[in-house]
Amino acid sequence: MGSLDDGITEELSTWLLAQPVFFVATAPLGSEGHVNCSPKGNRGEFAVIDEHCVAYLDQTGSGVETIAHLRENGRITVMFCAFSGAPRIVRLSGNGTFVLRGGGQFEELARHFPNPVGIGARAIIVARLDRVADSCGFGVPLMSFTRHRLALDAWANKKGEEGIALYQDQNNRHSIDDLDGI
Repeated sequence: MGSLDDGITEELSTWLLAQPVFFVATAPLGSEGHVNCSPKGNRGEFAVIDEHCVAYLDQTGSGVETIAHLRENGRITVMFCAFSGAPRIVRLSGNGTFVLRGGGQFEELARHFPNPVGIGARAIIVARLDRVADSCGFGVPLMSFTRHRLALDAWANKKGEEGIALYQDQNNRHSIDDLDGI
């Protein structure tokens, strides 16, 4: 039923890139902190850098848990589920880092994504993988994908670059557990 892979194969890369949604899980070191699991829409916002490295665009949002947890300890798991077609779950686990927009490697990393990076992207999360696990997904329901929501892009575009920067300053400085964000 389940298997461990040495890395991301070409077949797996194609499958990952075709999934419309993925989930990112991180946690603080302390047992009193909150585990975070965030759904992410994949409109070309996930990239396979090589067989042991992936990245995704981190959009500005109400929280900053992933960045805060990565800053503290680096642990990350990215999970994909097949909601159509053959059942499958893939978990990519490893050590994550982030590059904030305007940071030295941001533009270089942005070239790995097929679409221009919108103004709402605050960072690129990079995960260097030490575990690639594939499991059956028999318990995942079959669902039909309709379309991606456009609300986040519209919100970011309405705010503009200065408004996004102000929003991040006011709302993304600390995590819900008061860890440093951006």
